[in-house]
Amino acid sequence: MHQVSLFAPCIVDQWLSDIGRSVVILLRSIGCRPFFHKDQTCCGQVLYNAGHESQARKLARRFIEIFENDPVIVCPSGSCVQMVRSHYPLLFVNEPEWKKRAEAVAARVFELSEFLVDQVRITDVGARFAGKAAYHESCSLLYGLGVSKQPKALLKGVRDLELVEMEGSDICCGFGGRFSIDYPEISTAMAADKAQWFTESGADVLVMGEPGCLLHLSGYMSRHHPEKKVMHLASFLAENLKKAAG
Repeated sequence: MHQVSLFAPCIVDQWLSDIGRSVVILLRSIGCRPFFHKDQTCCGQVLYNAGHESQARKLARRFIEIFENDPVIVCPSGSCVQMVRSHYPLLFVNEPEWKKRAEAVAARVFELSEFLVDQVRITDVGARFAGKAAYHESCSLLYGLGVSKQPKALLKGVRDLELVEMEGSDICCGFGGRFSIDYPEISTAMAADKAQWFTESGADVLVMGEPGCLLHLSGYMSRHHPEKKVMHLASFLAENLKKAAG
């Protein structure tokens, strides 16, 4: 039985708390014991992406101090995992002791699907969904972490589900953190493209592993295609786990 520390991204903590609850449900369903540090805060990704490295470094130190004694850390956000795994060591390149601590924590941080498939070696969590689903390849997962096979393996493990190919599945949805704020017209146009590819795929639900993409695309879909569902992988699996149990 794995004792697992839940690293909750800011978007999940502030806006999409259902994802956090779904991660807990999933981890418990496969025999893990999840716990949550109530004093955890932002990992510093937003500040780092905006070029404020000194402020990001302060948050990185806090994150390391909170999580460094945890054996396994799981997060439902590829961009946050990428921040800790790839950028924390760079933040402390001139501070050997902190760099060592950063690298130690980075080695124990996993994106949710990565943890389930590569660490626990499970692809069938016991979920059931009688319908079609398409998968959106979030940039941070696909290009930042190289995570692509893992979420698809989990979807293929869902009983009665048909995983359909979607055109442009590996193209950015337009969120990109600050990009959607600095270039809203371009960002919206990119979301429109993704929405069109989703609707043309014939899928009932579009699944993804990045909360930022979910926030962006669910907002667009609710305004233009309210009949279509957009879900985080954790929420999709947890919801259909309950259905299977029923």
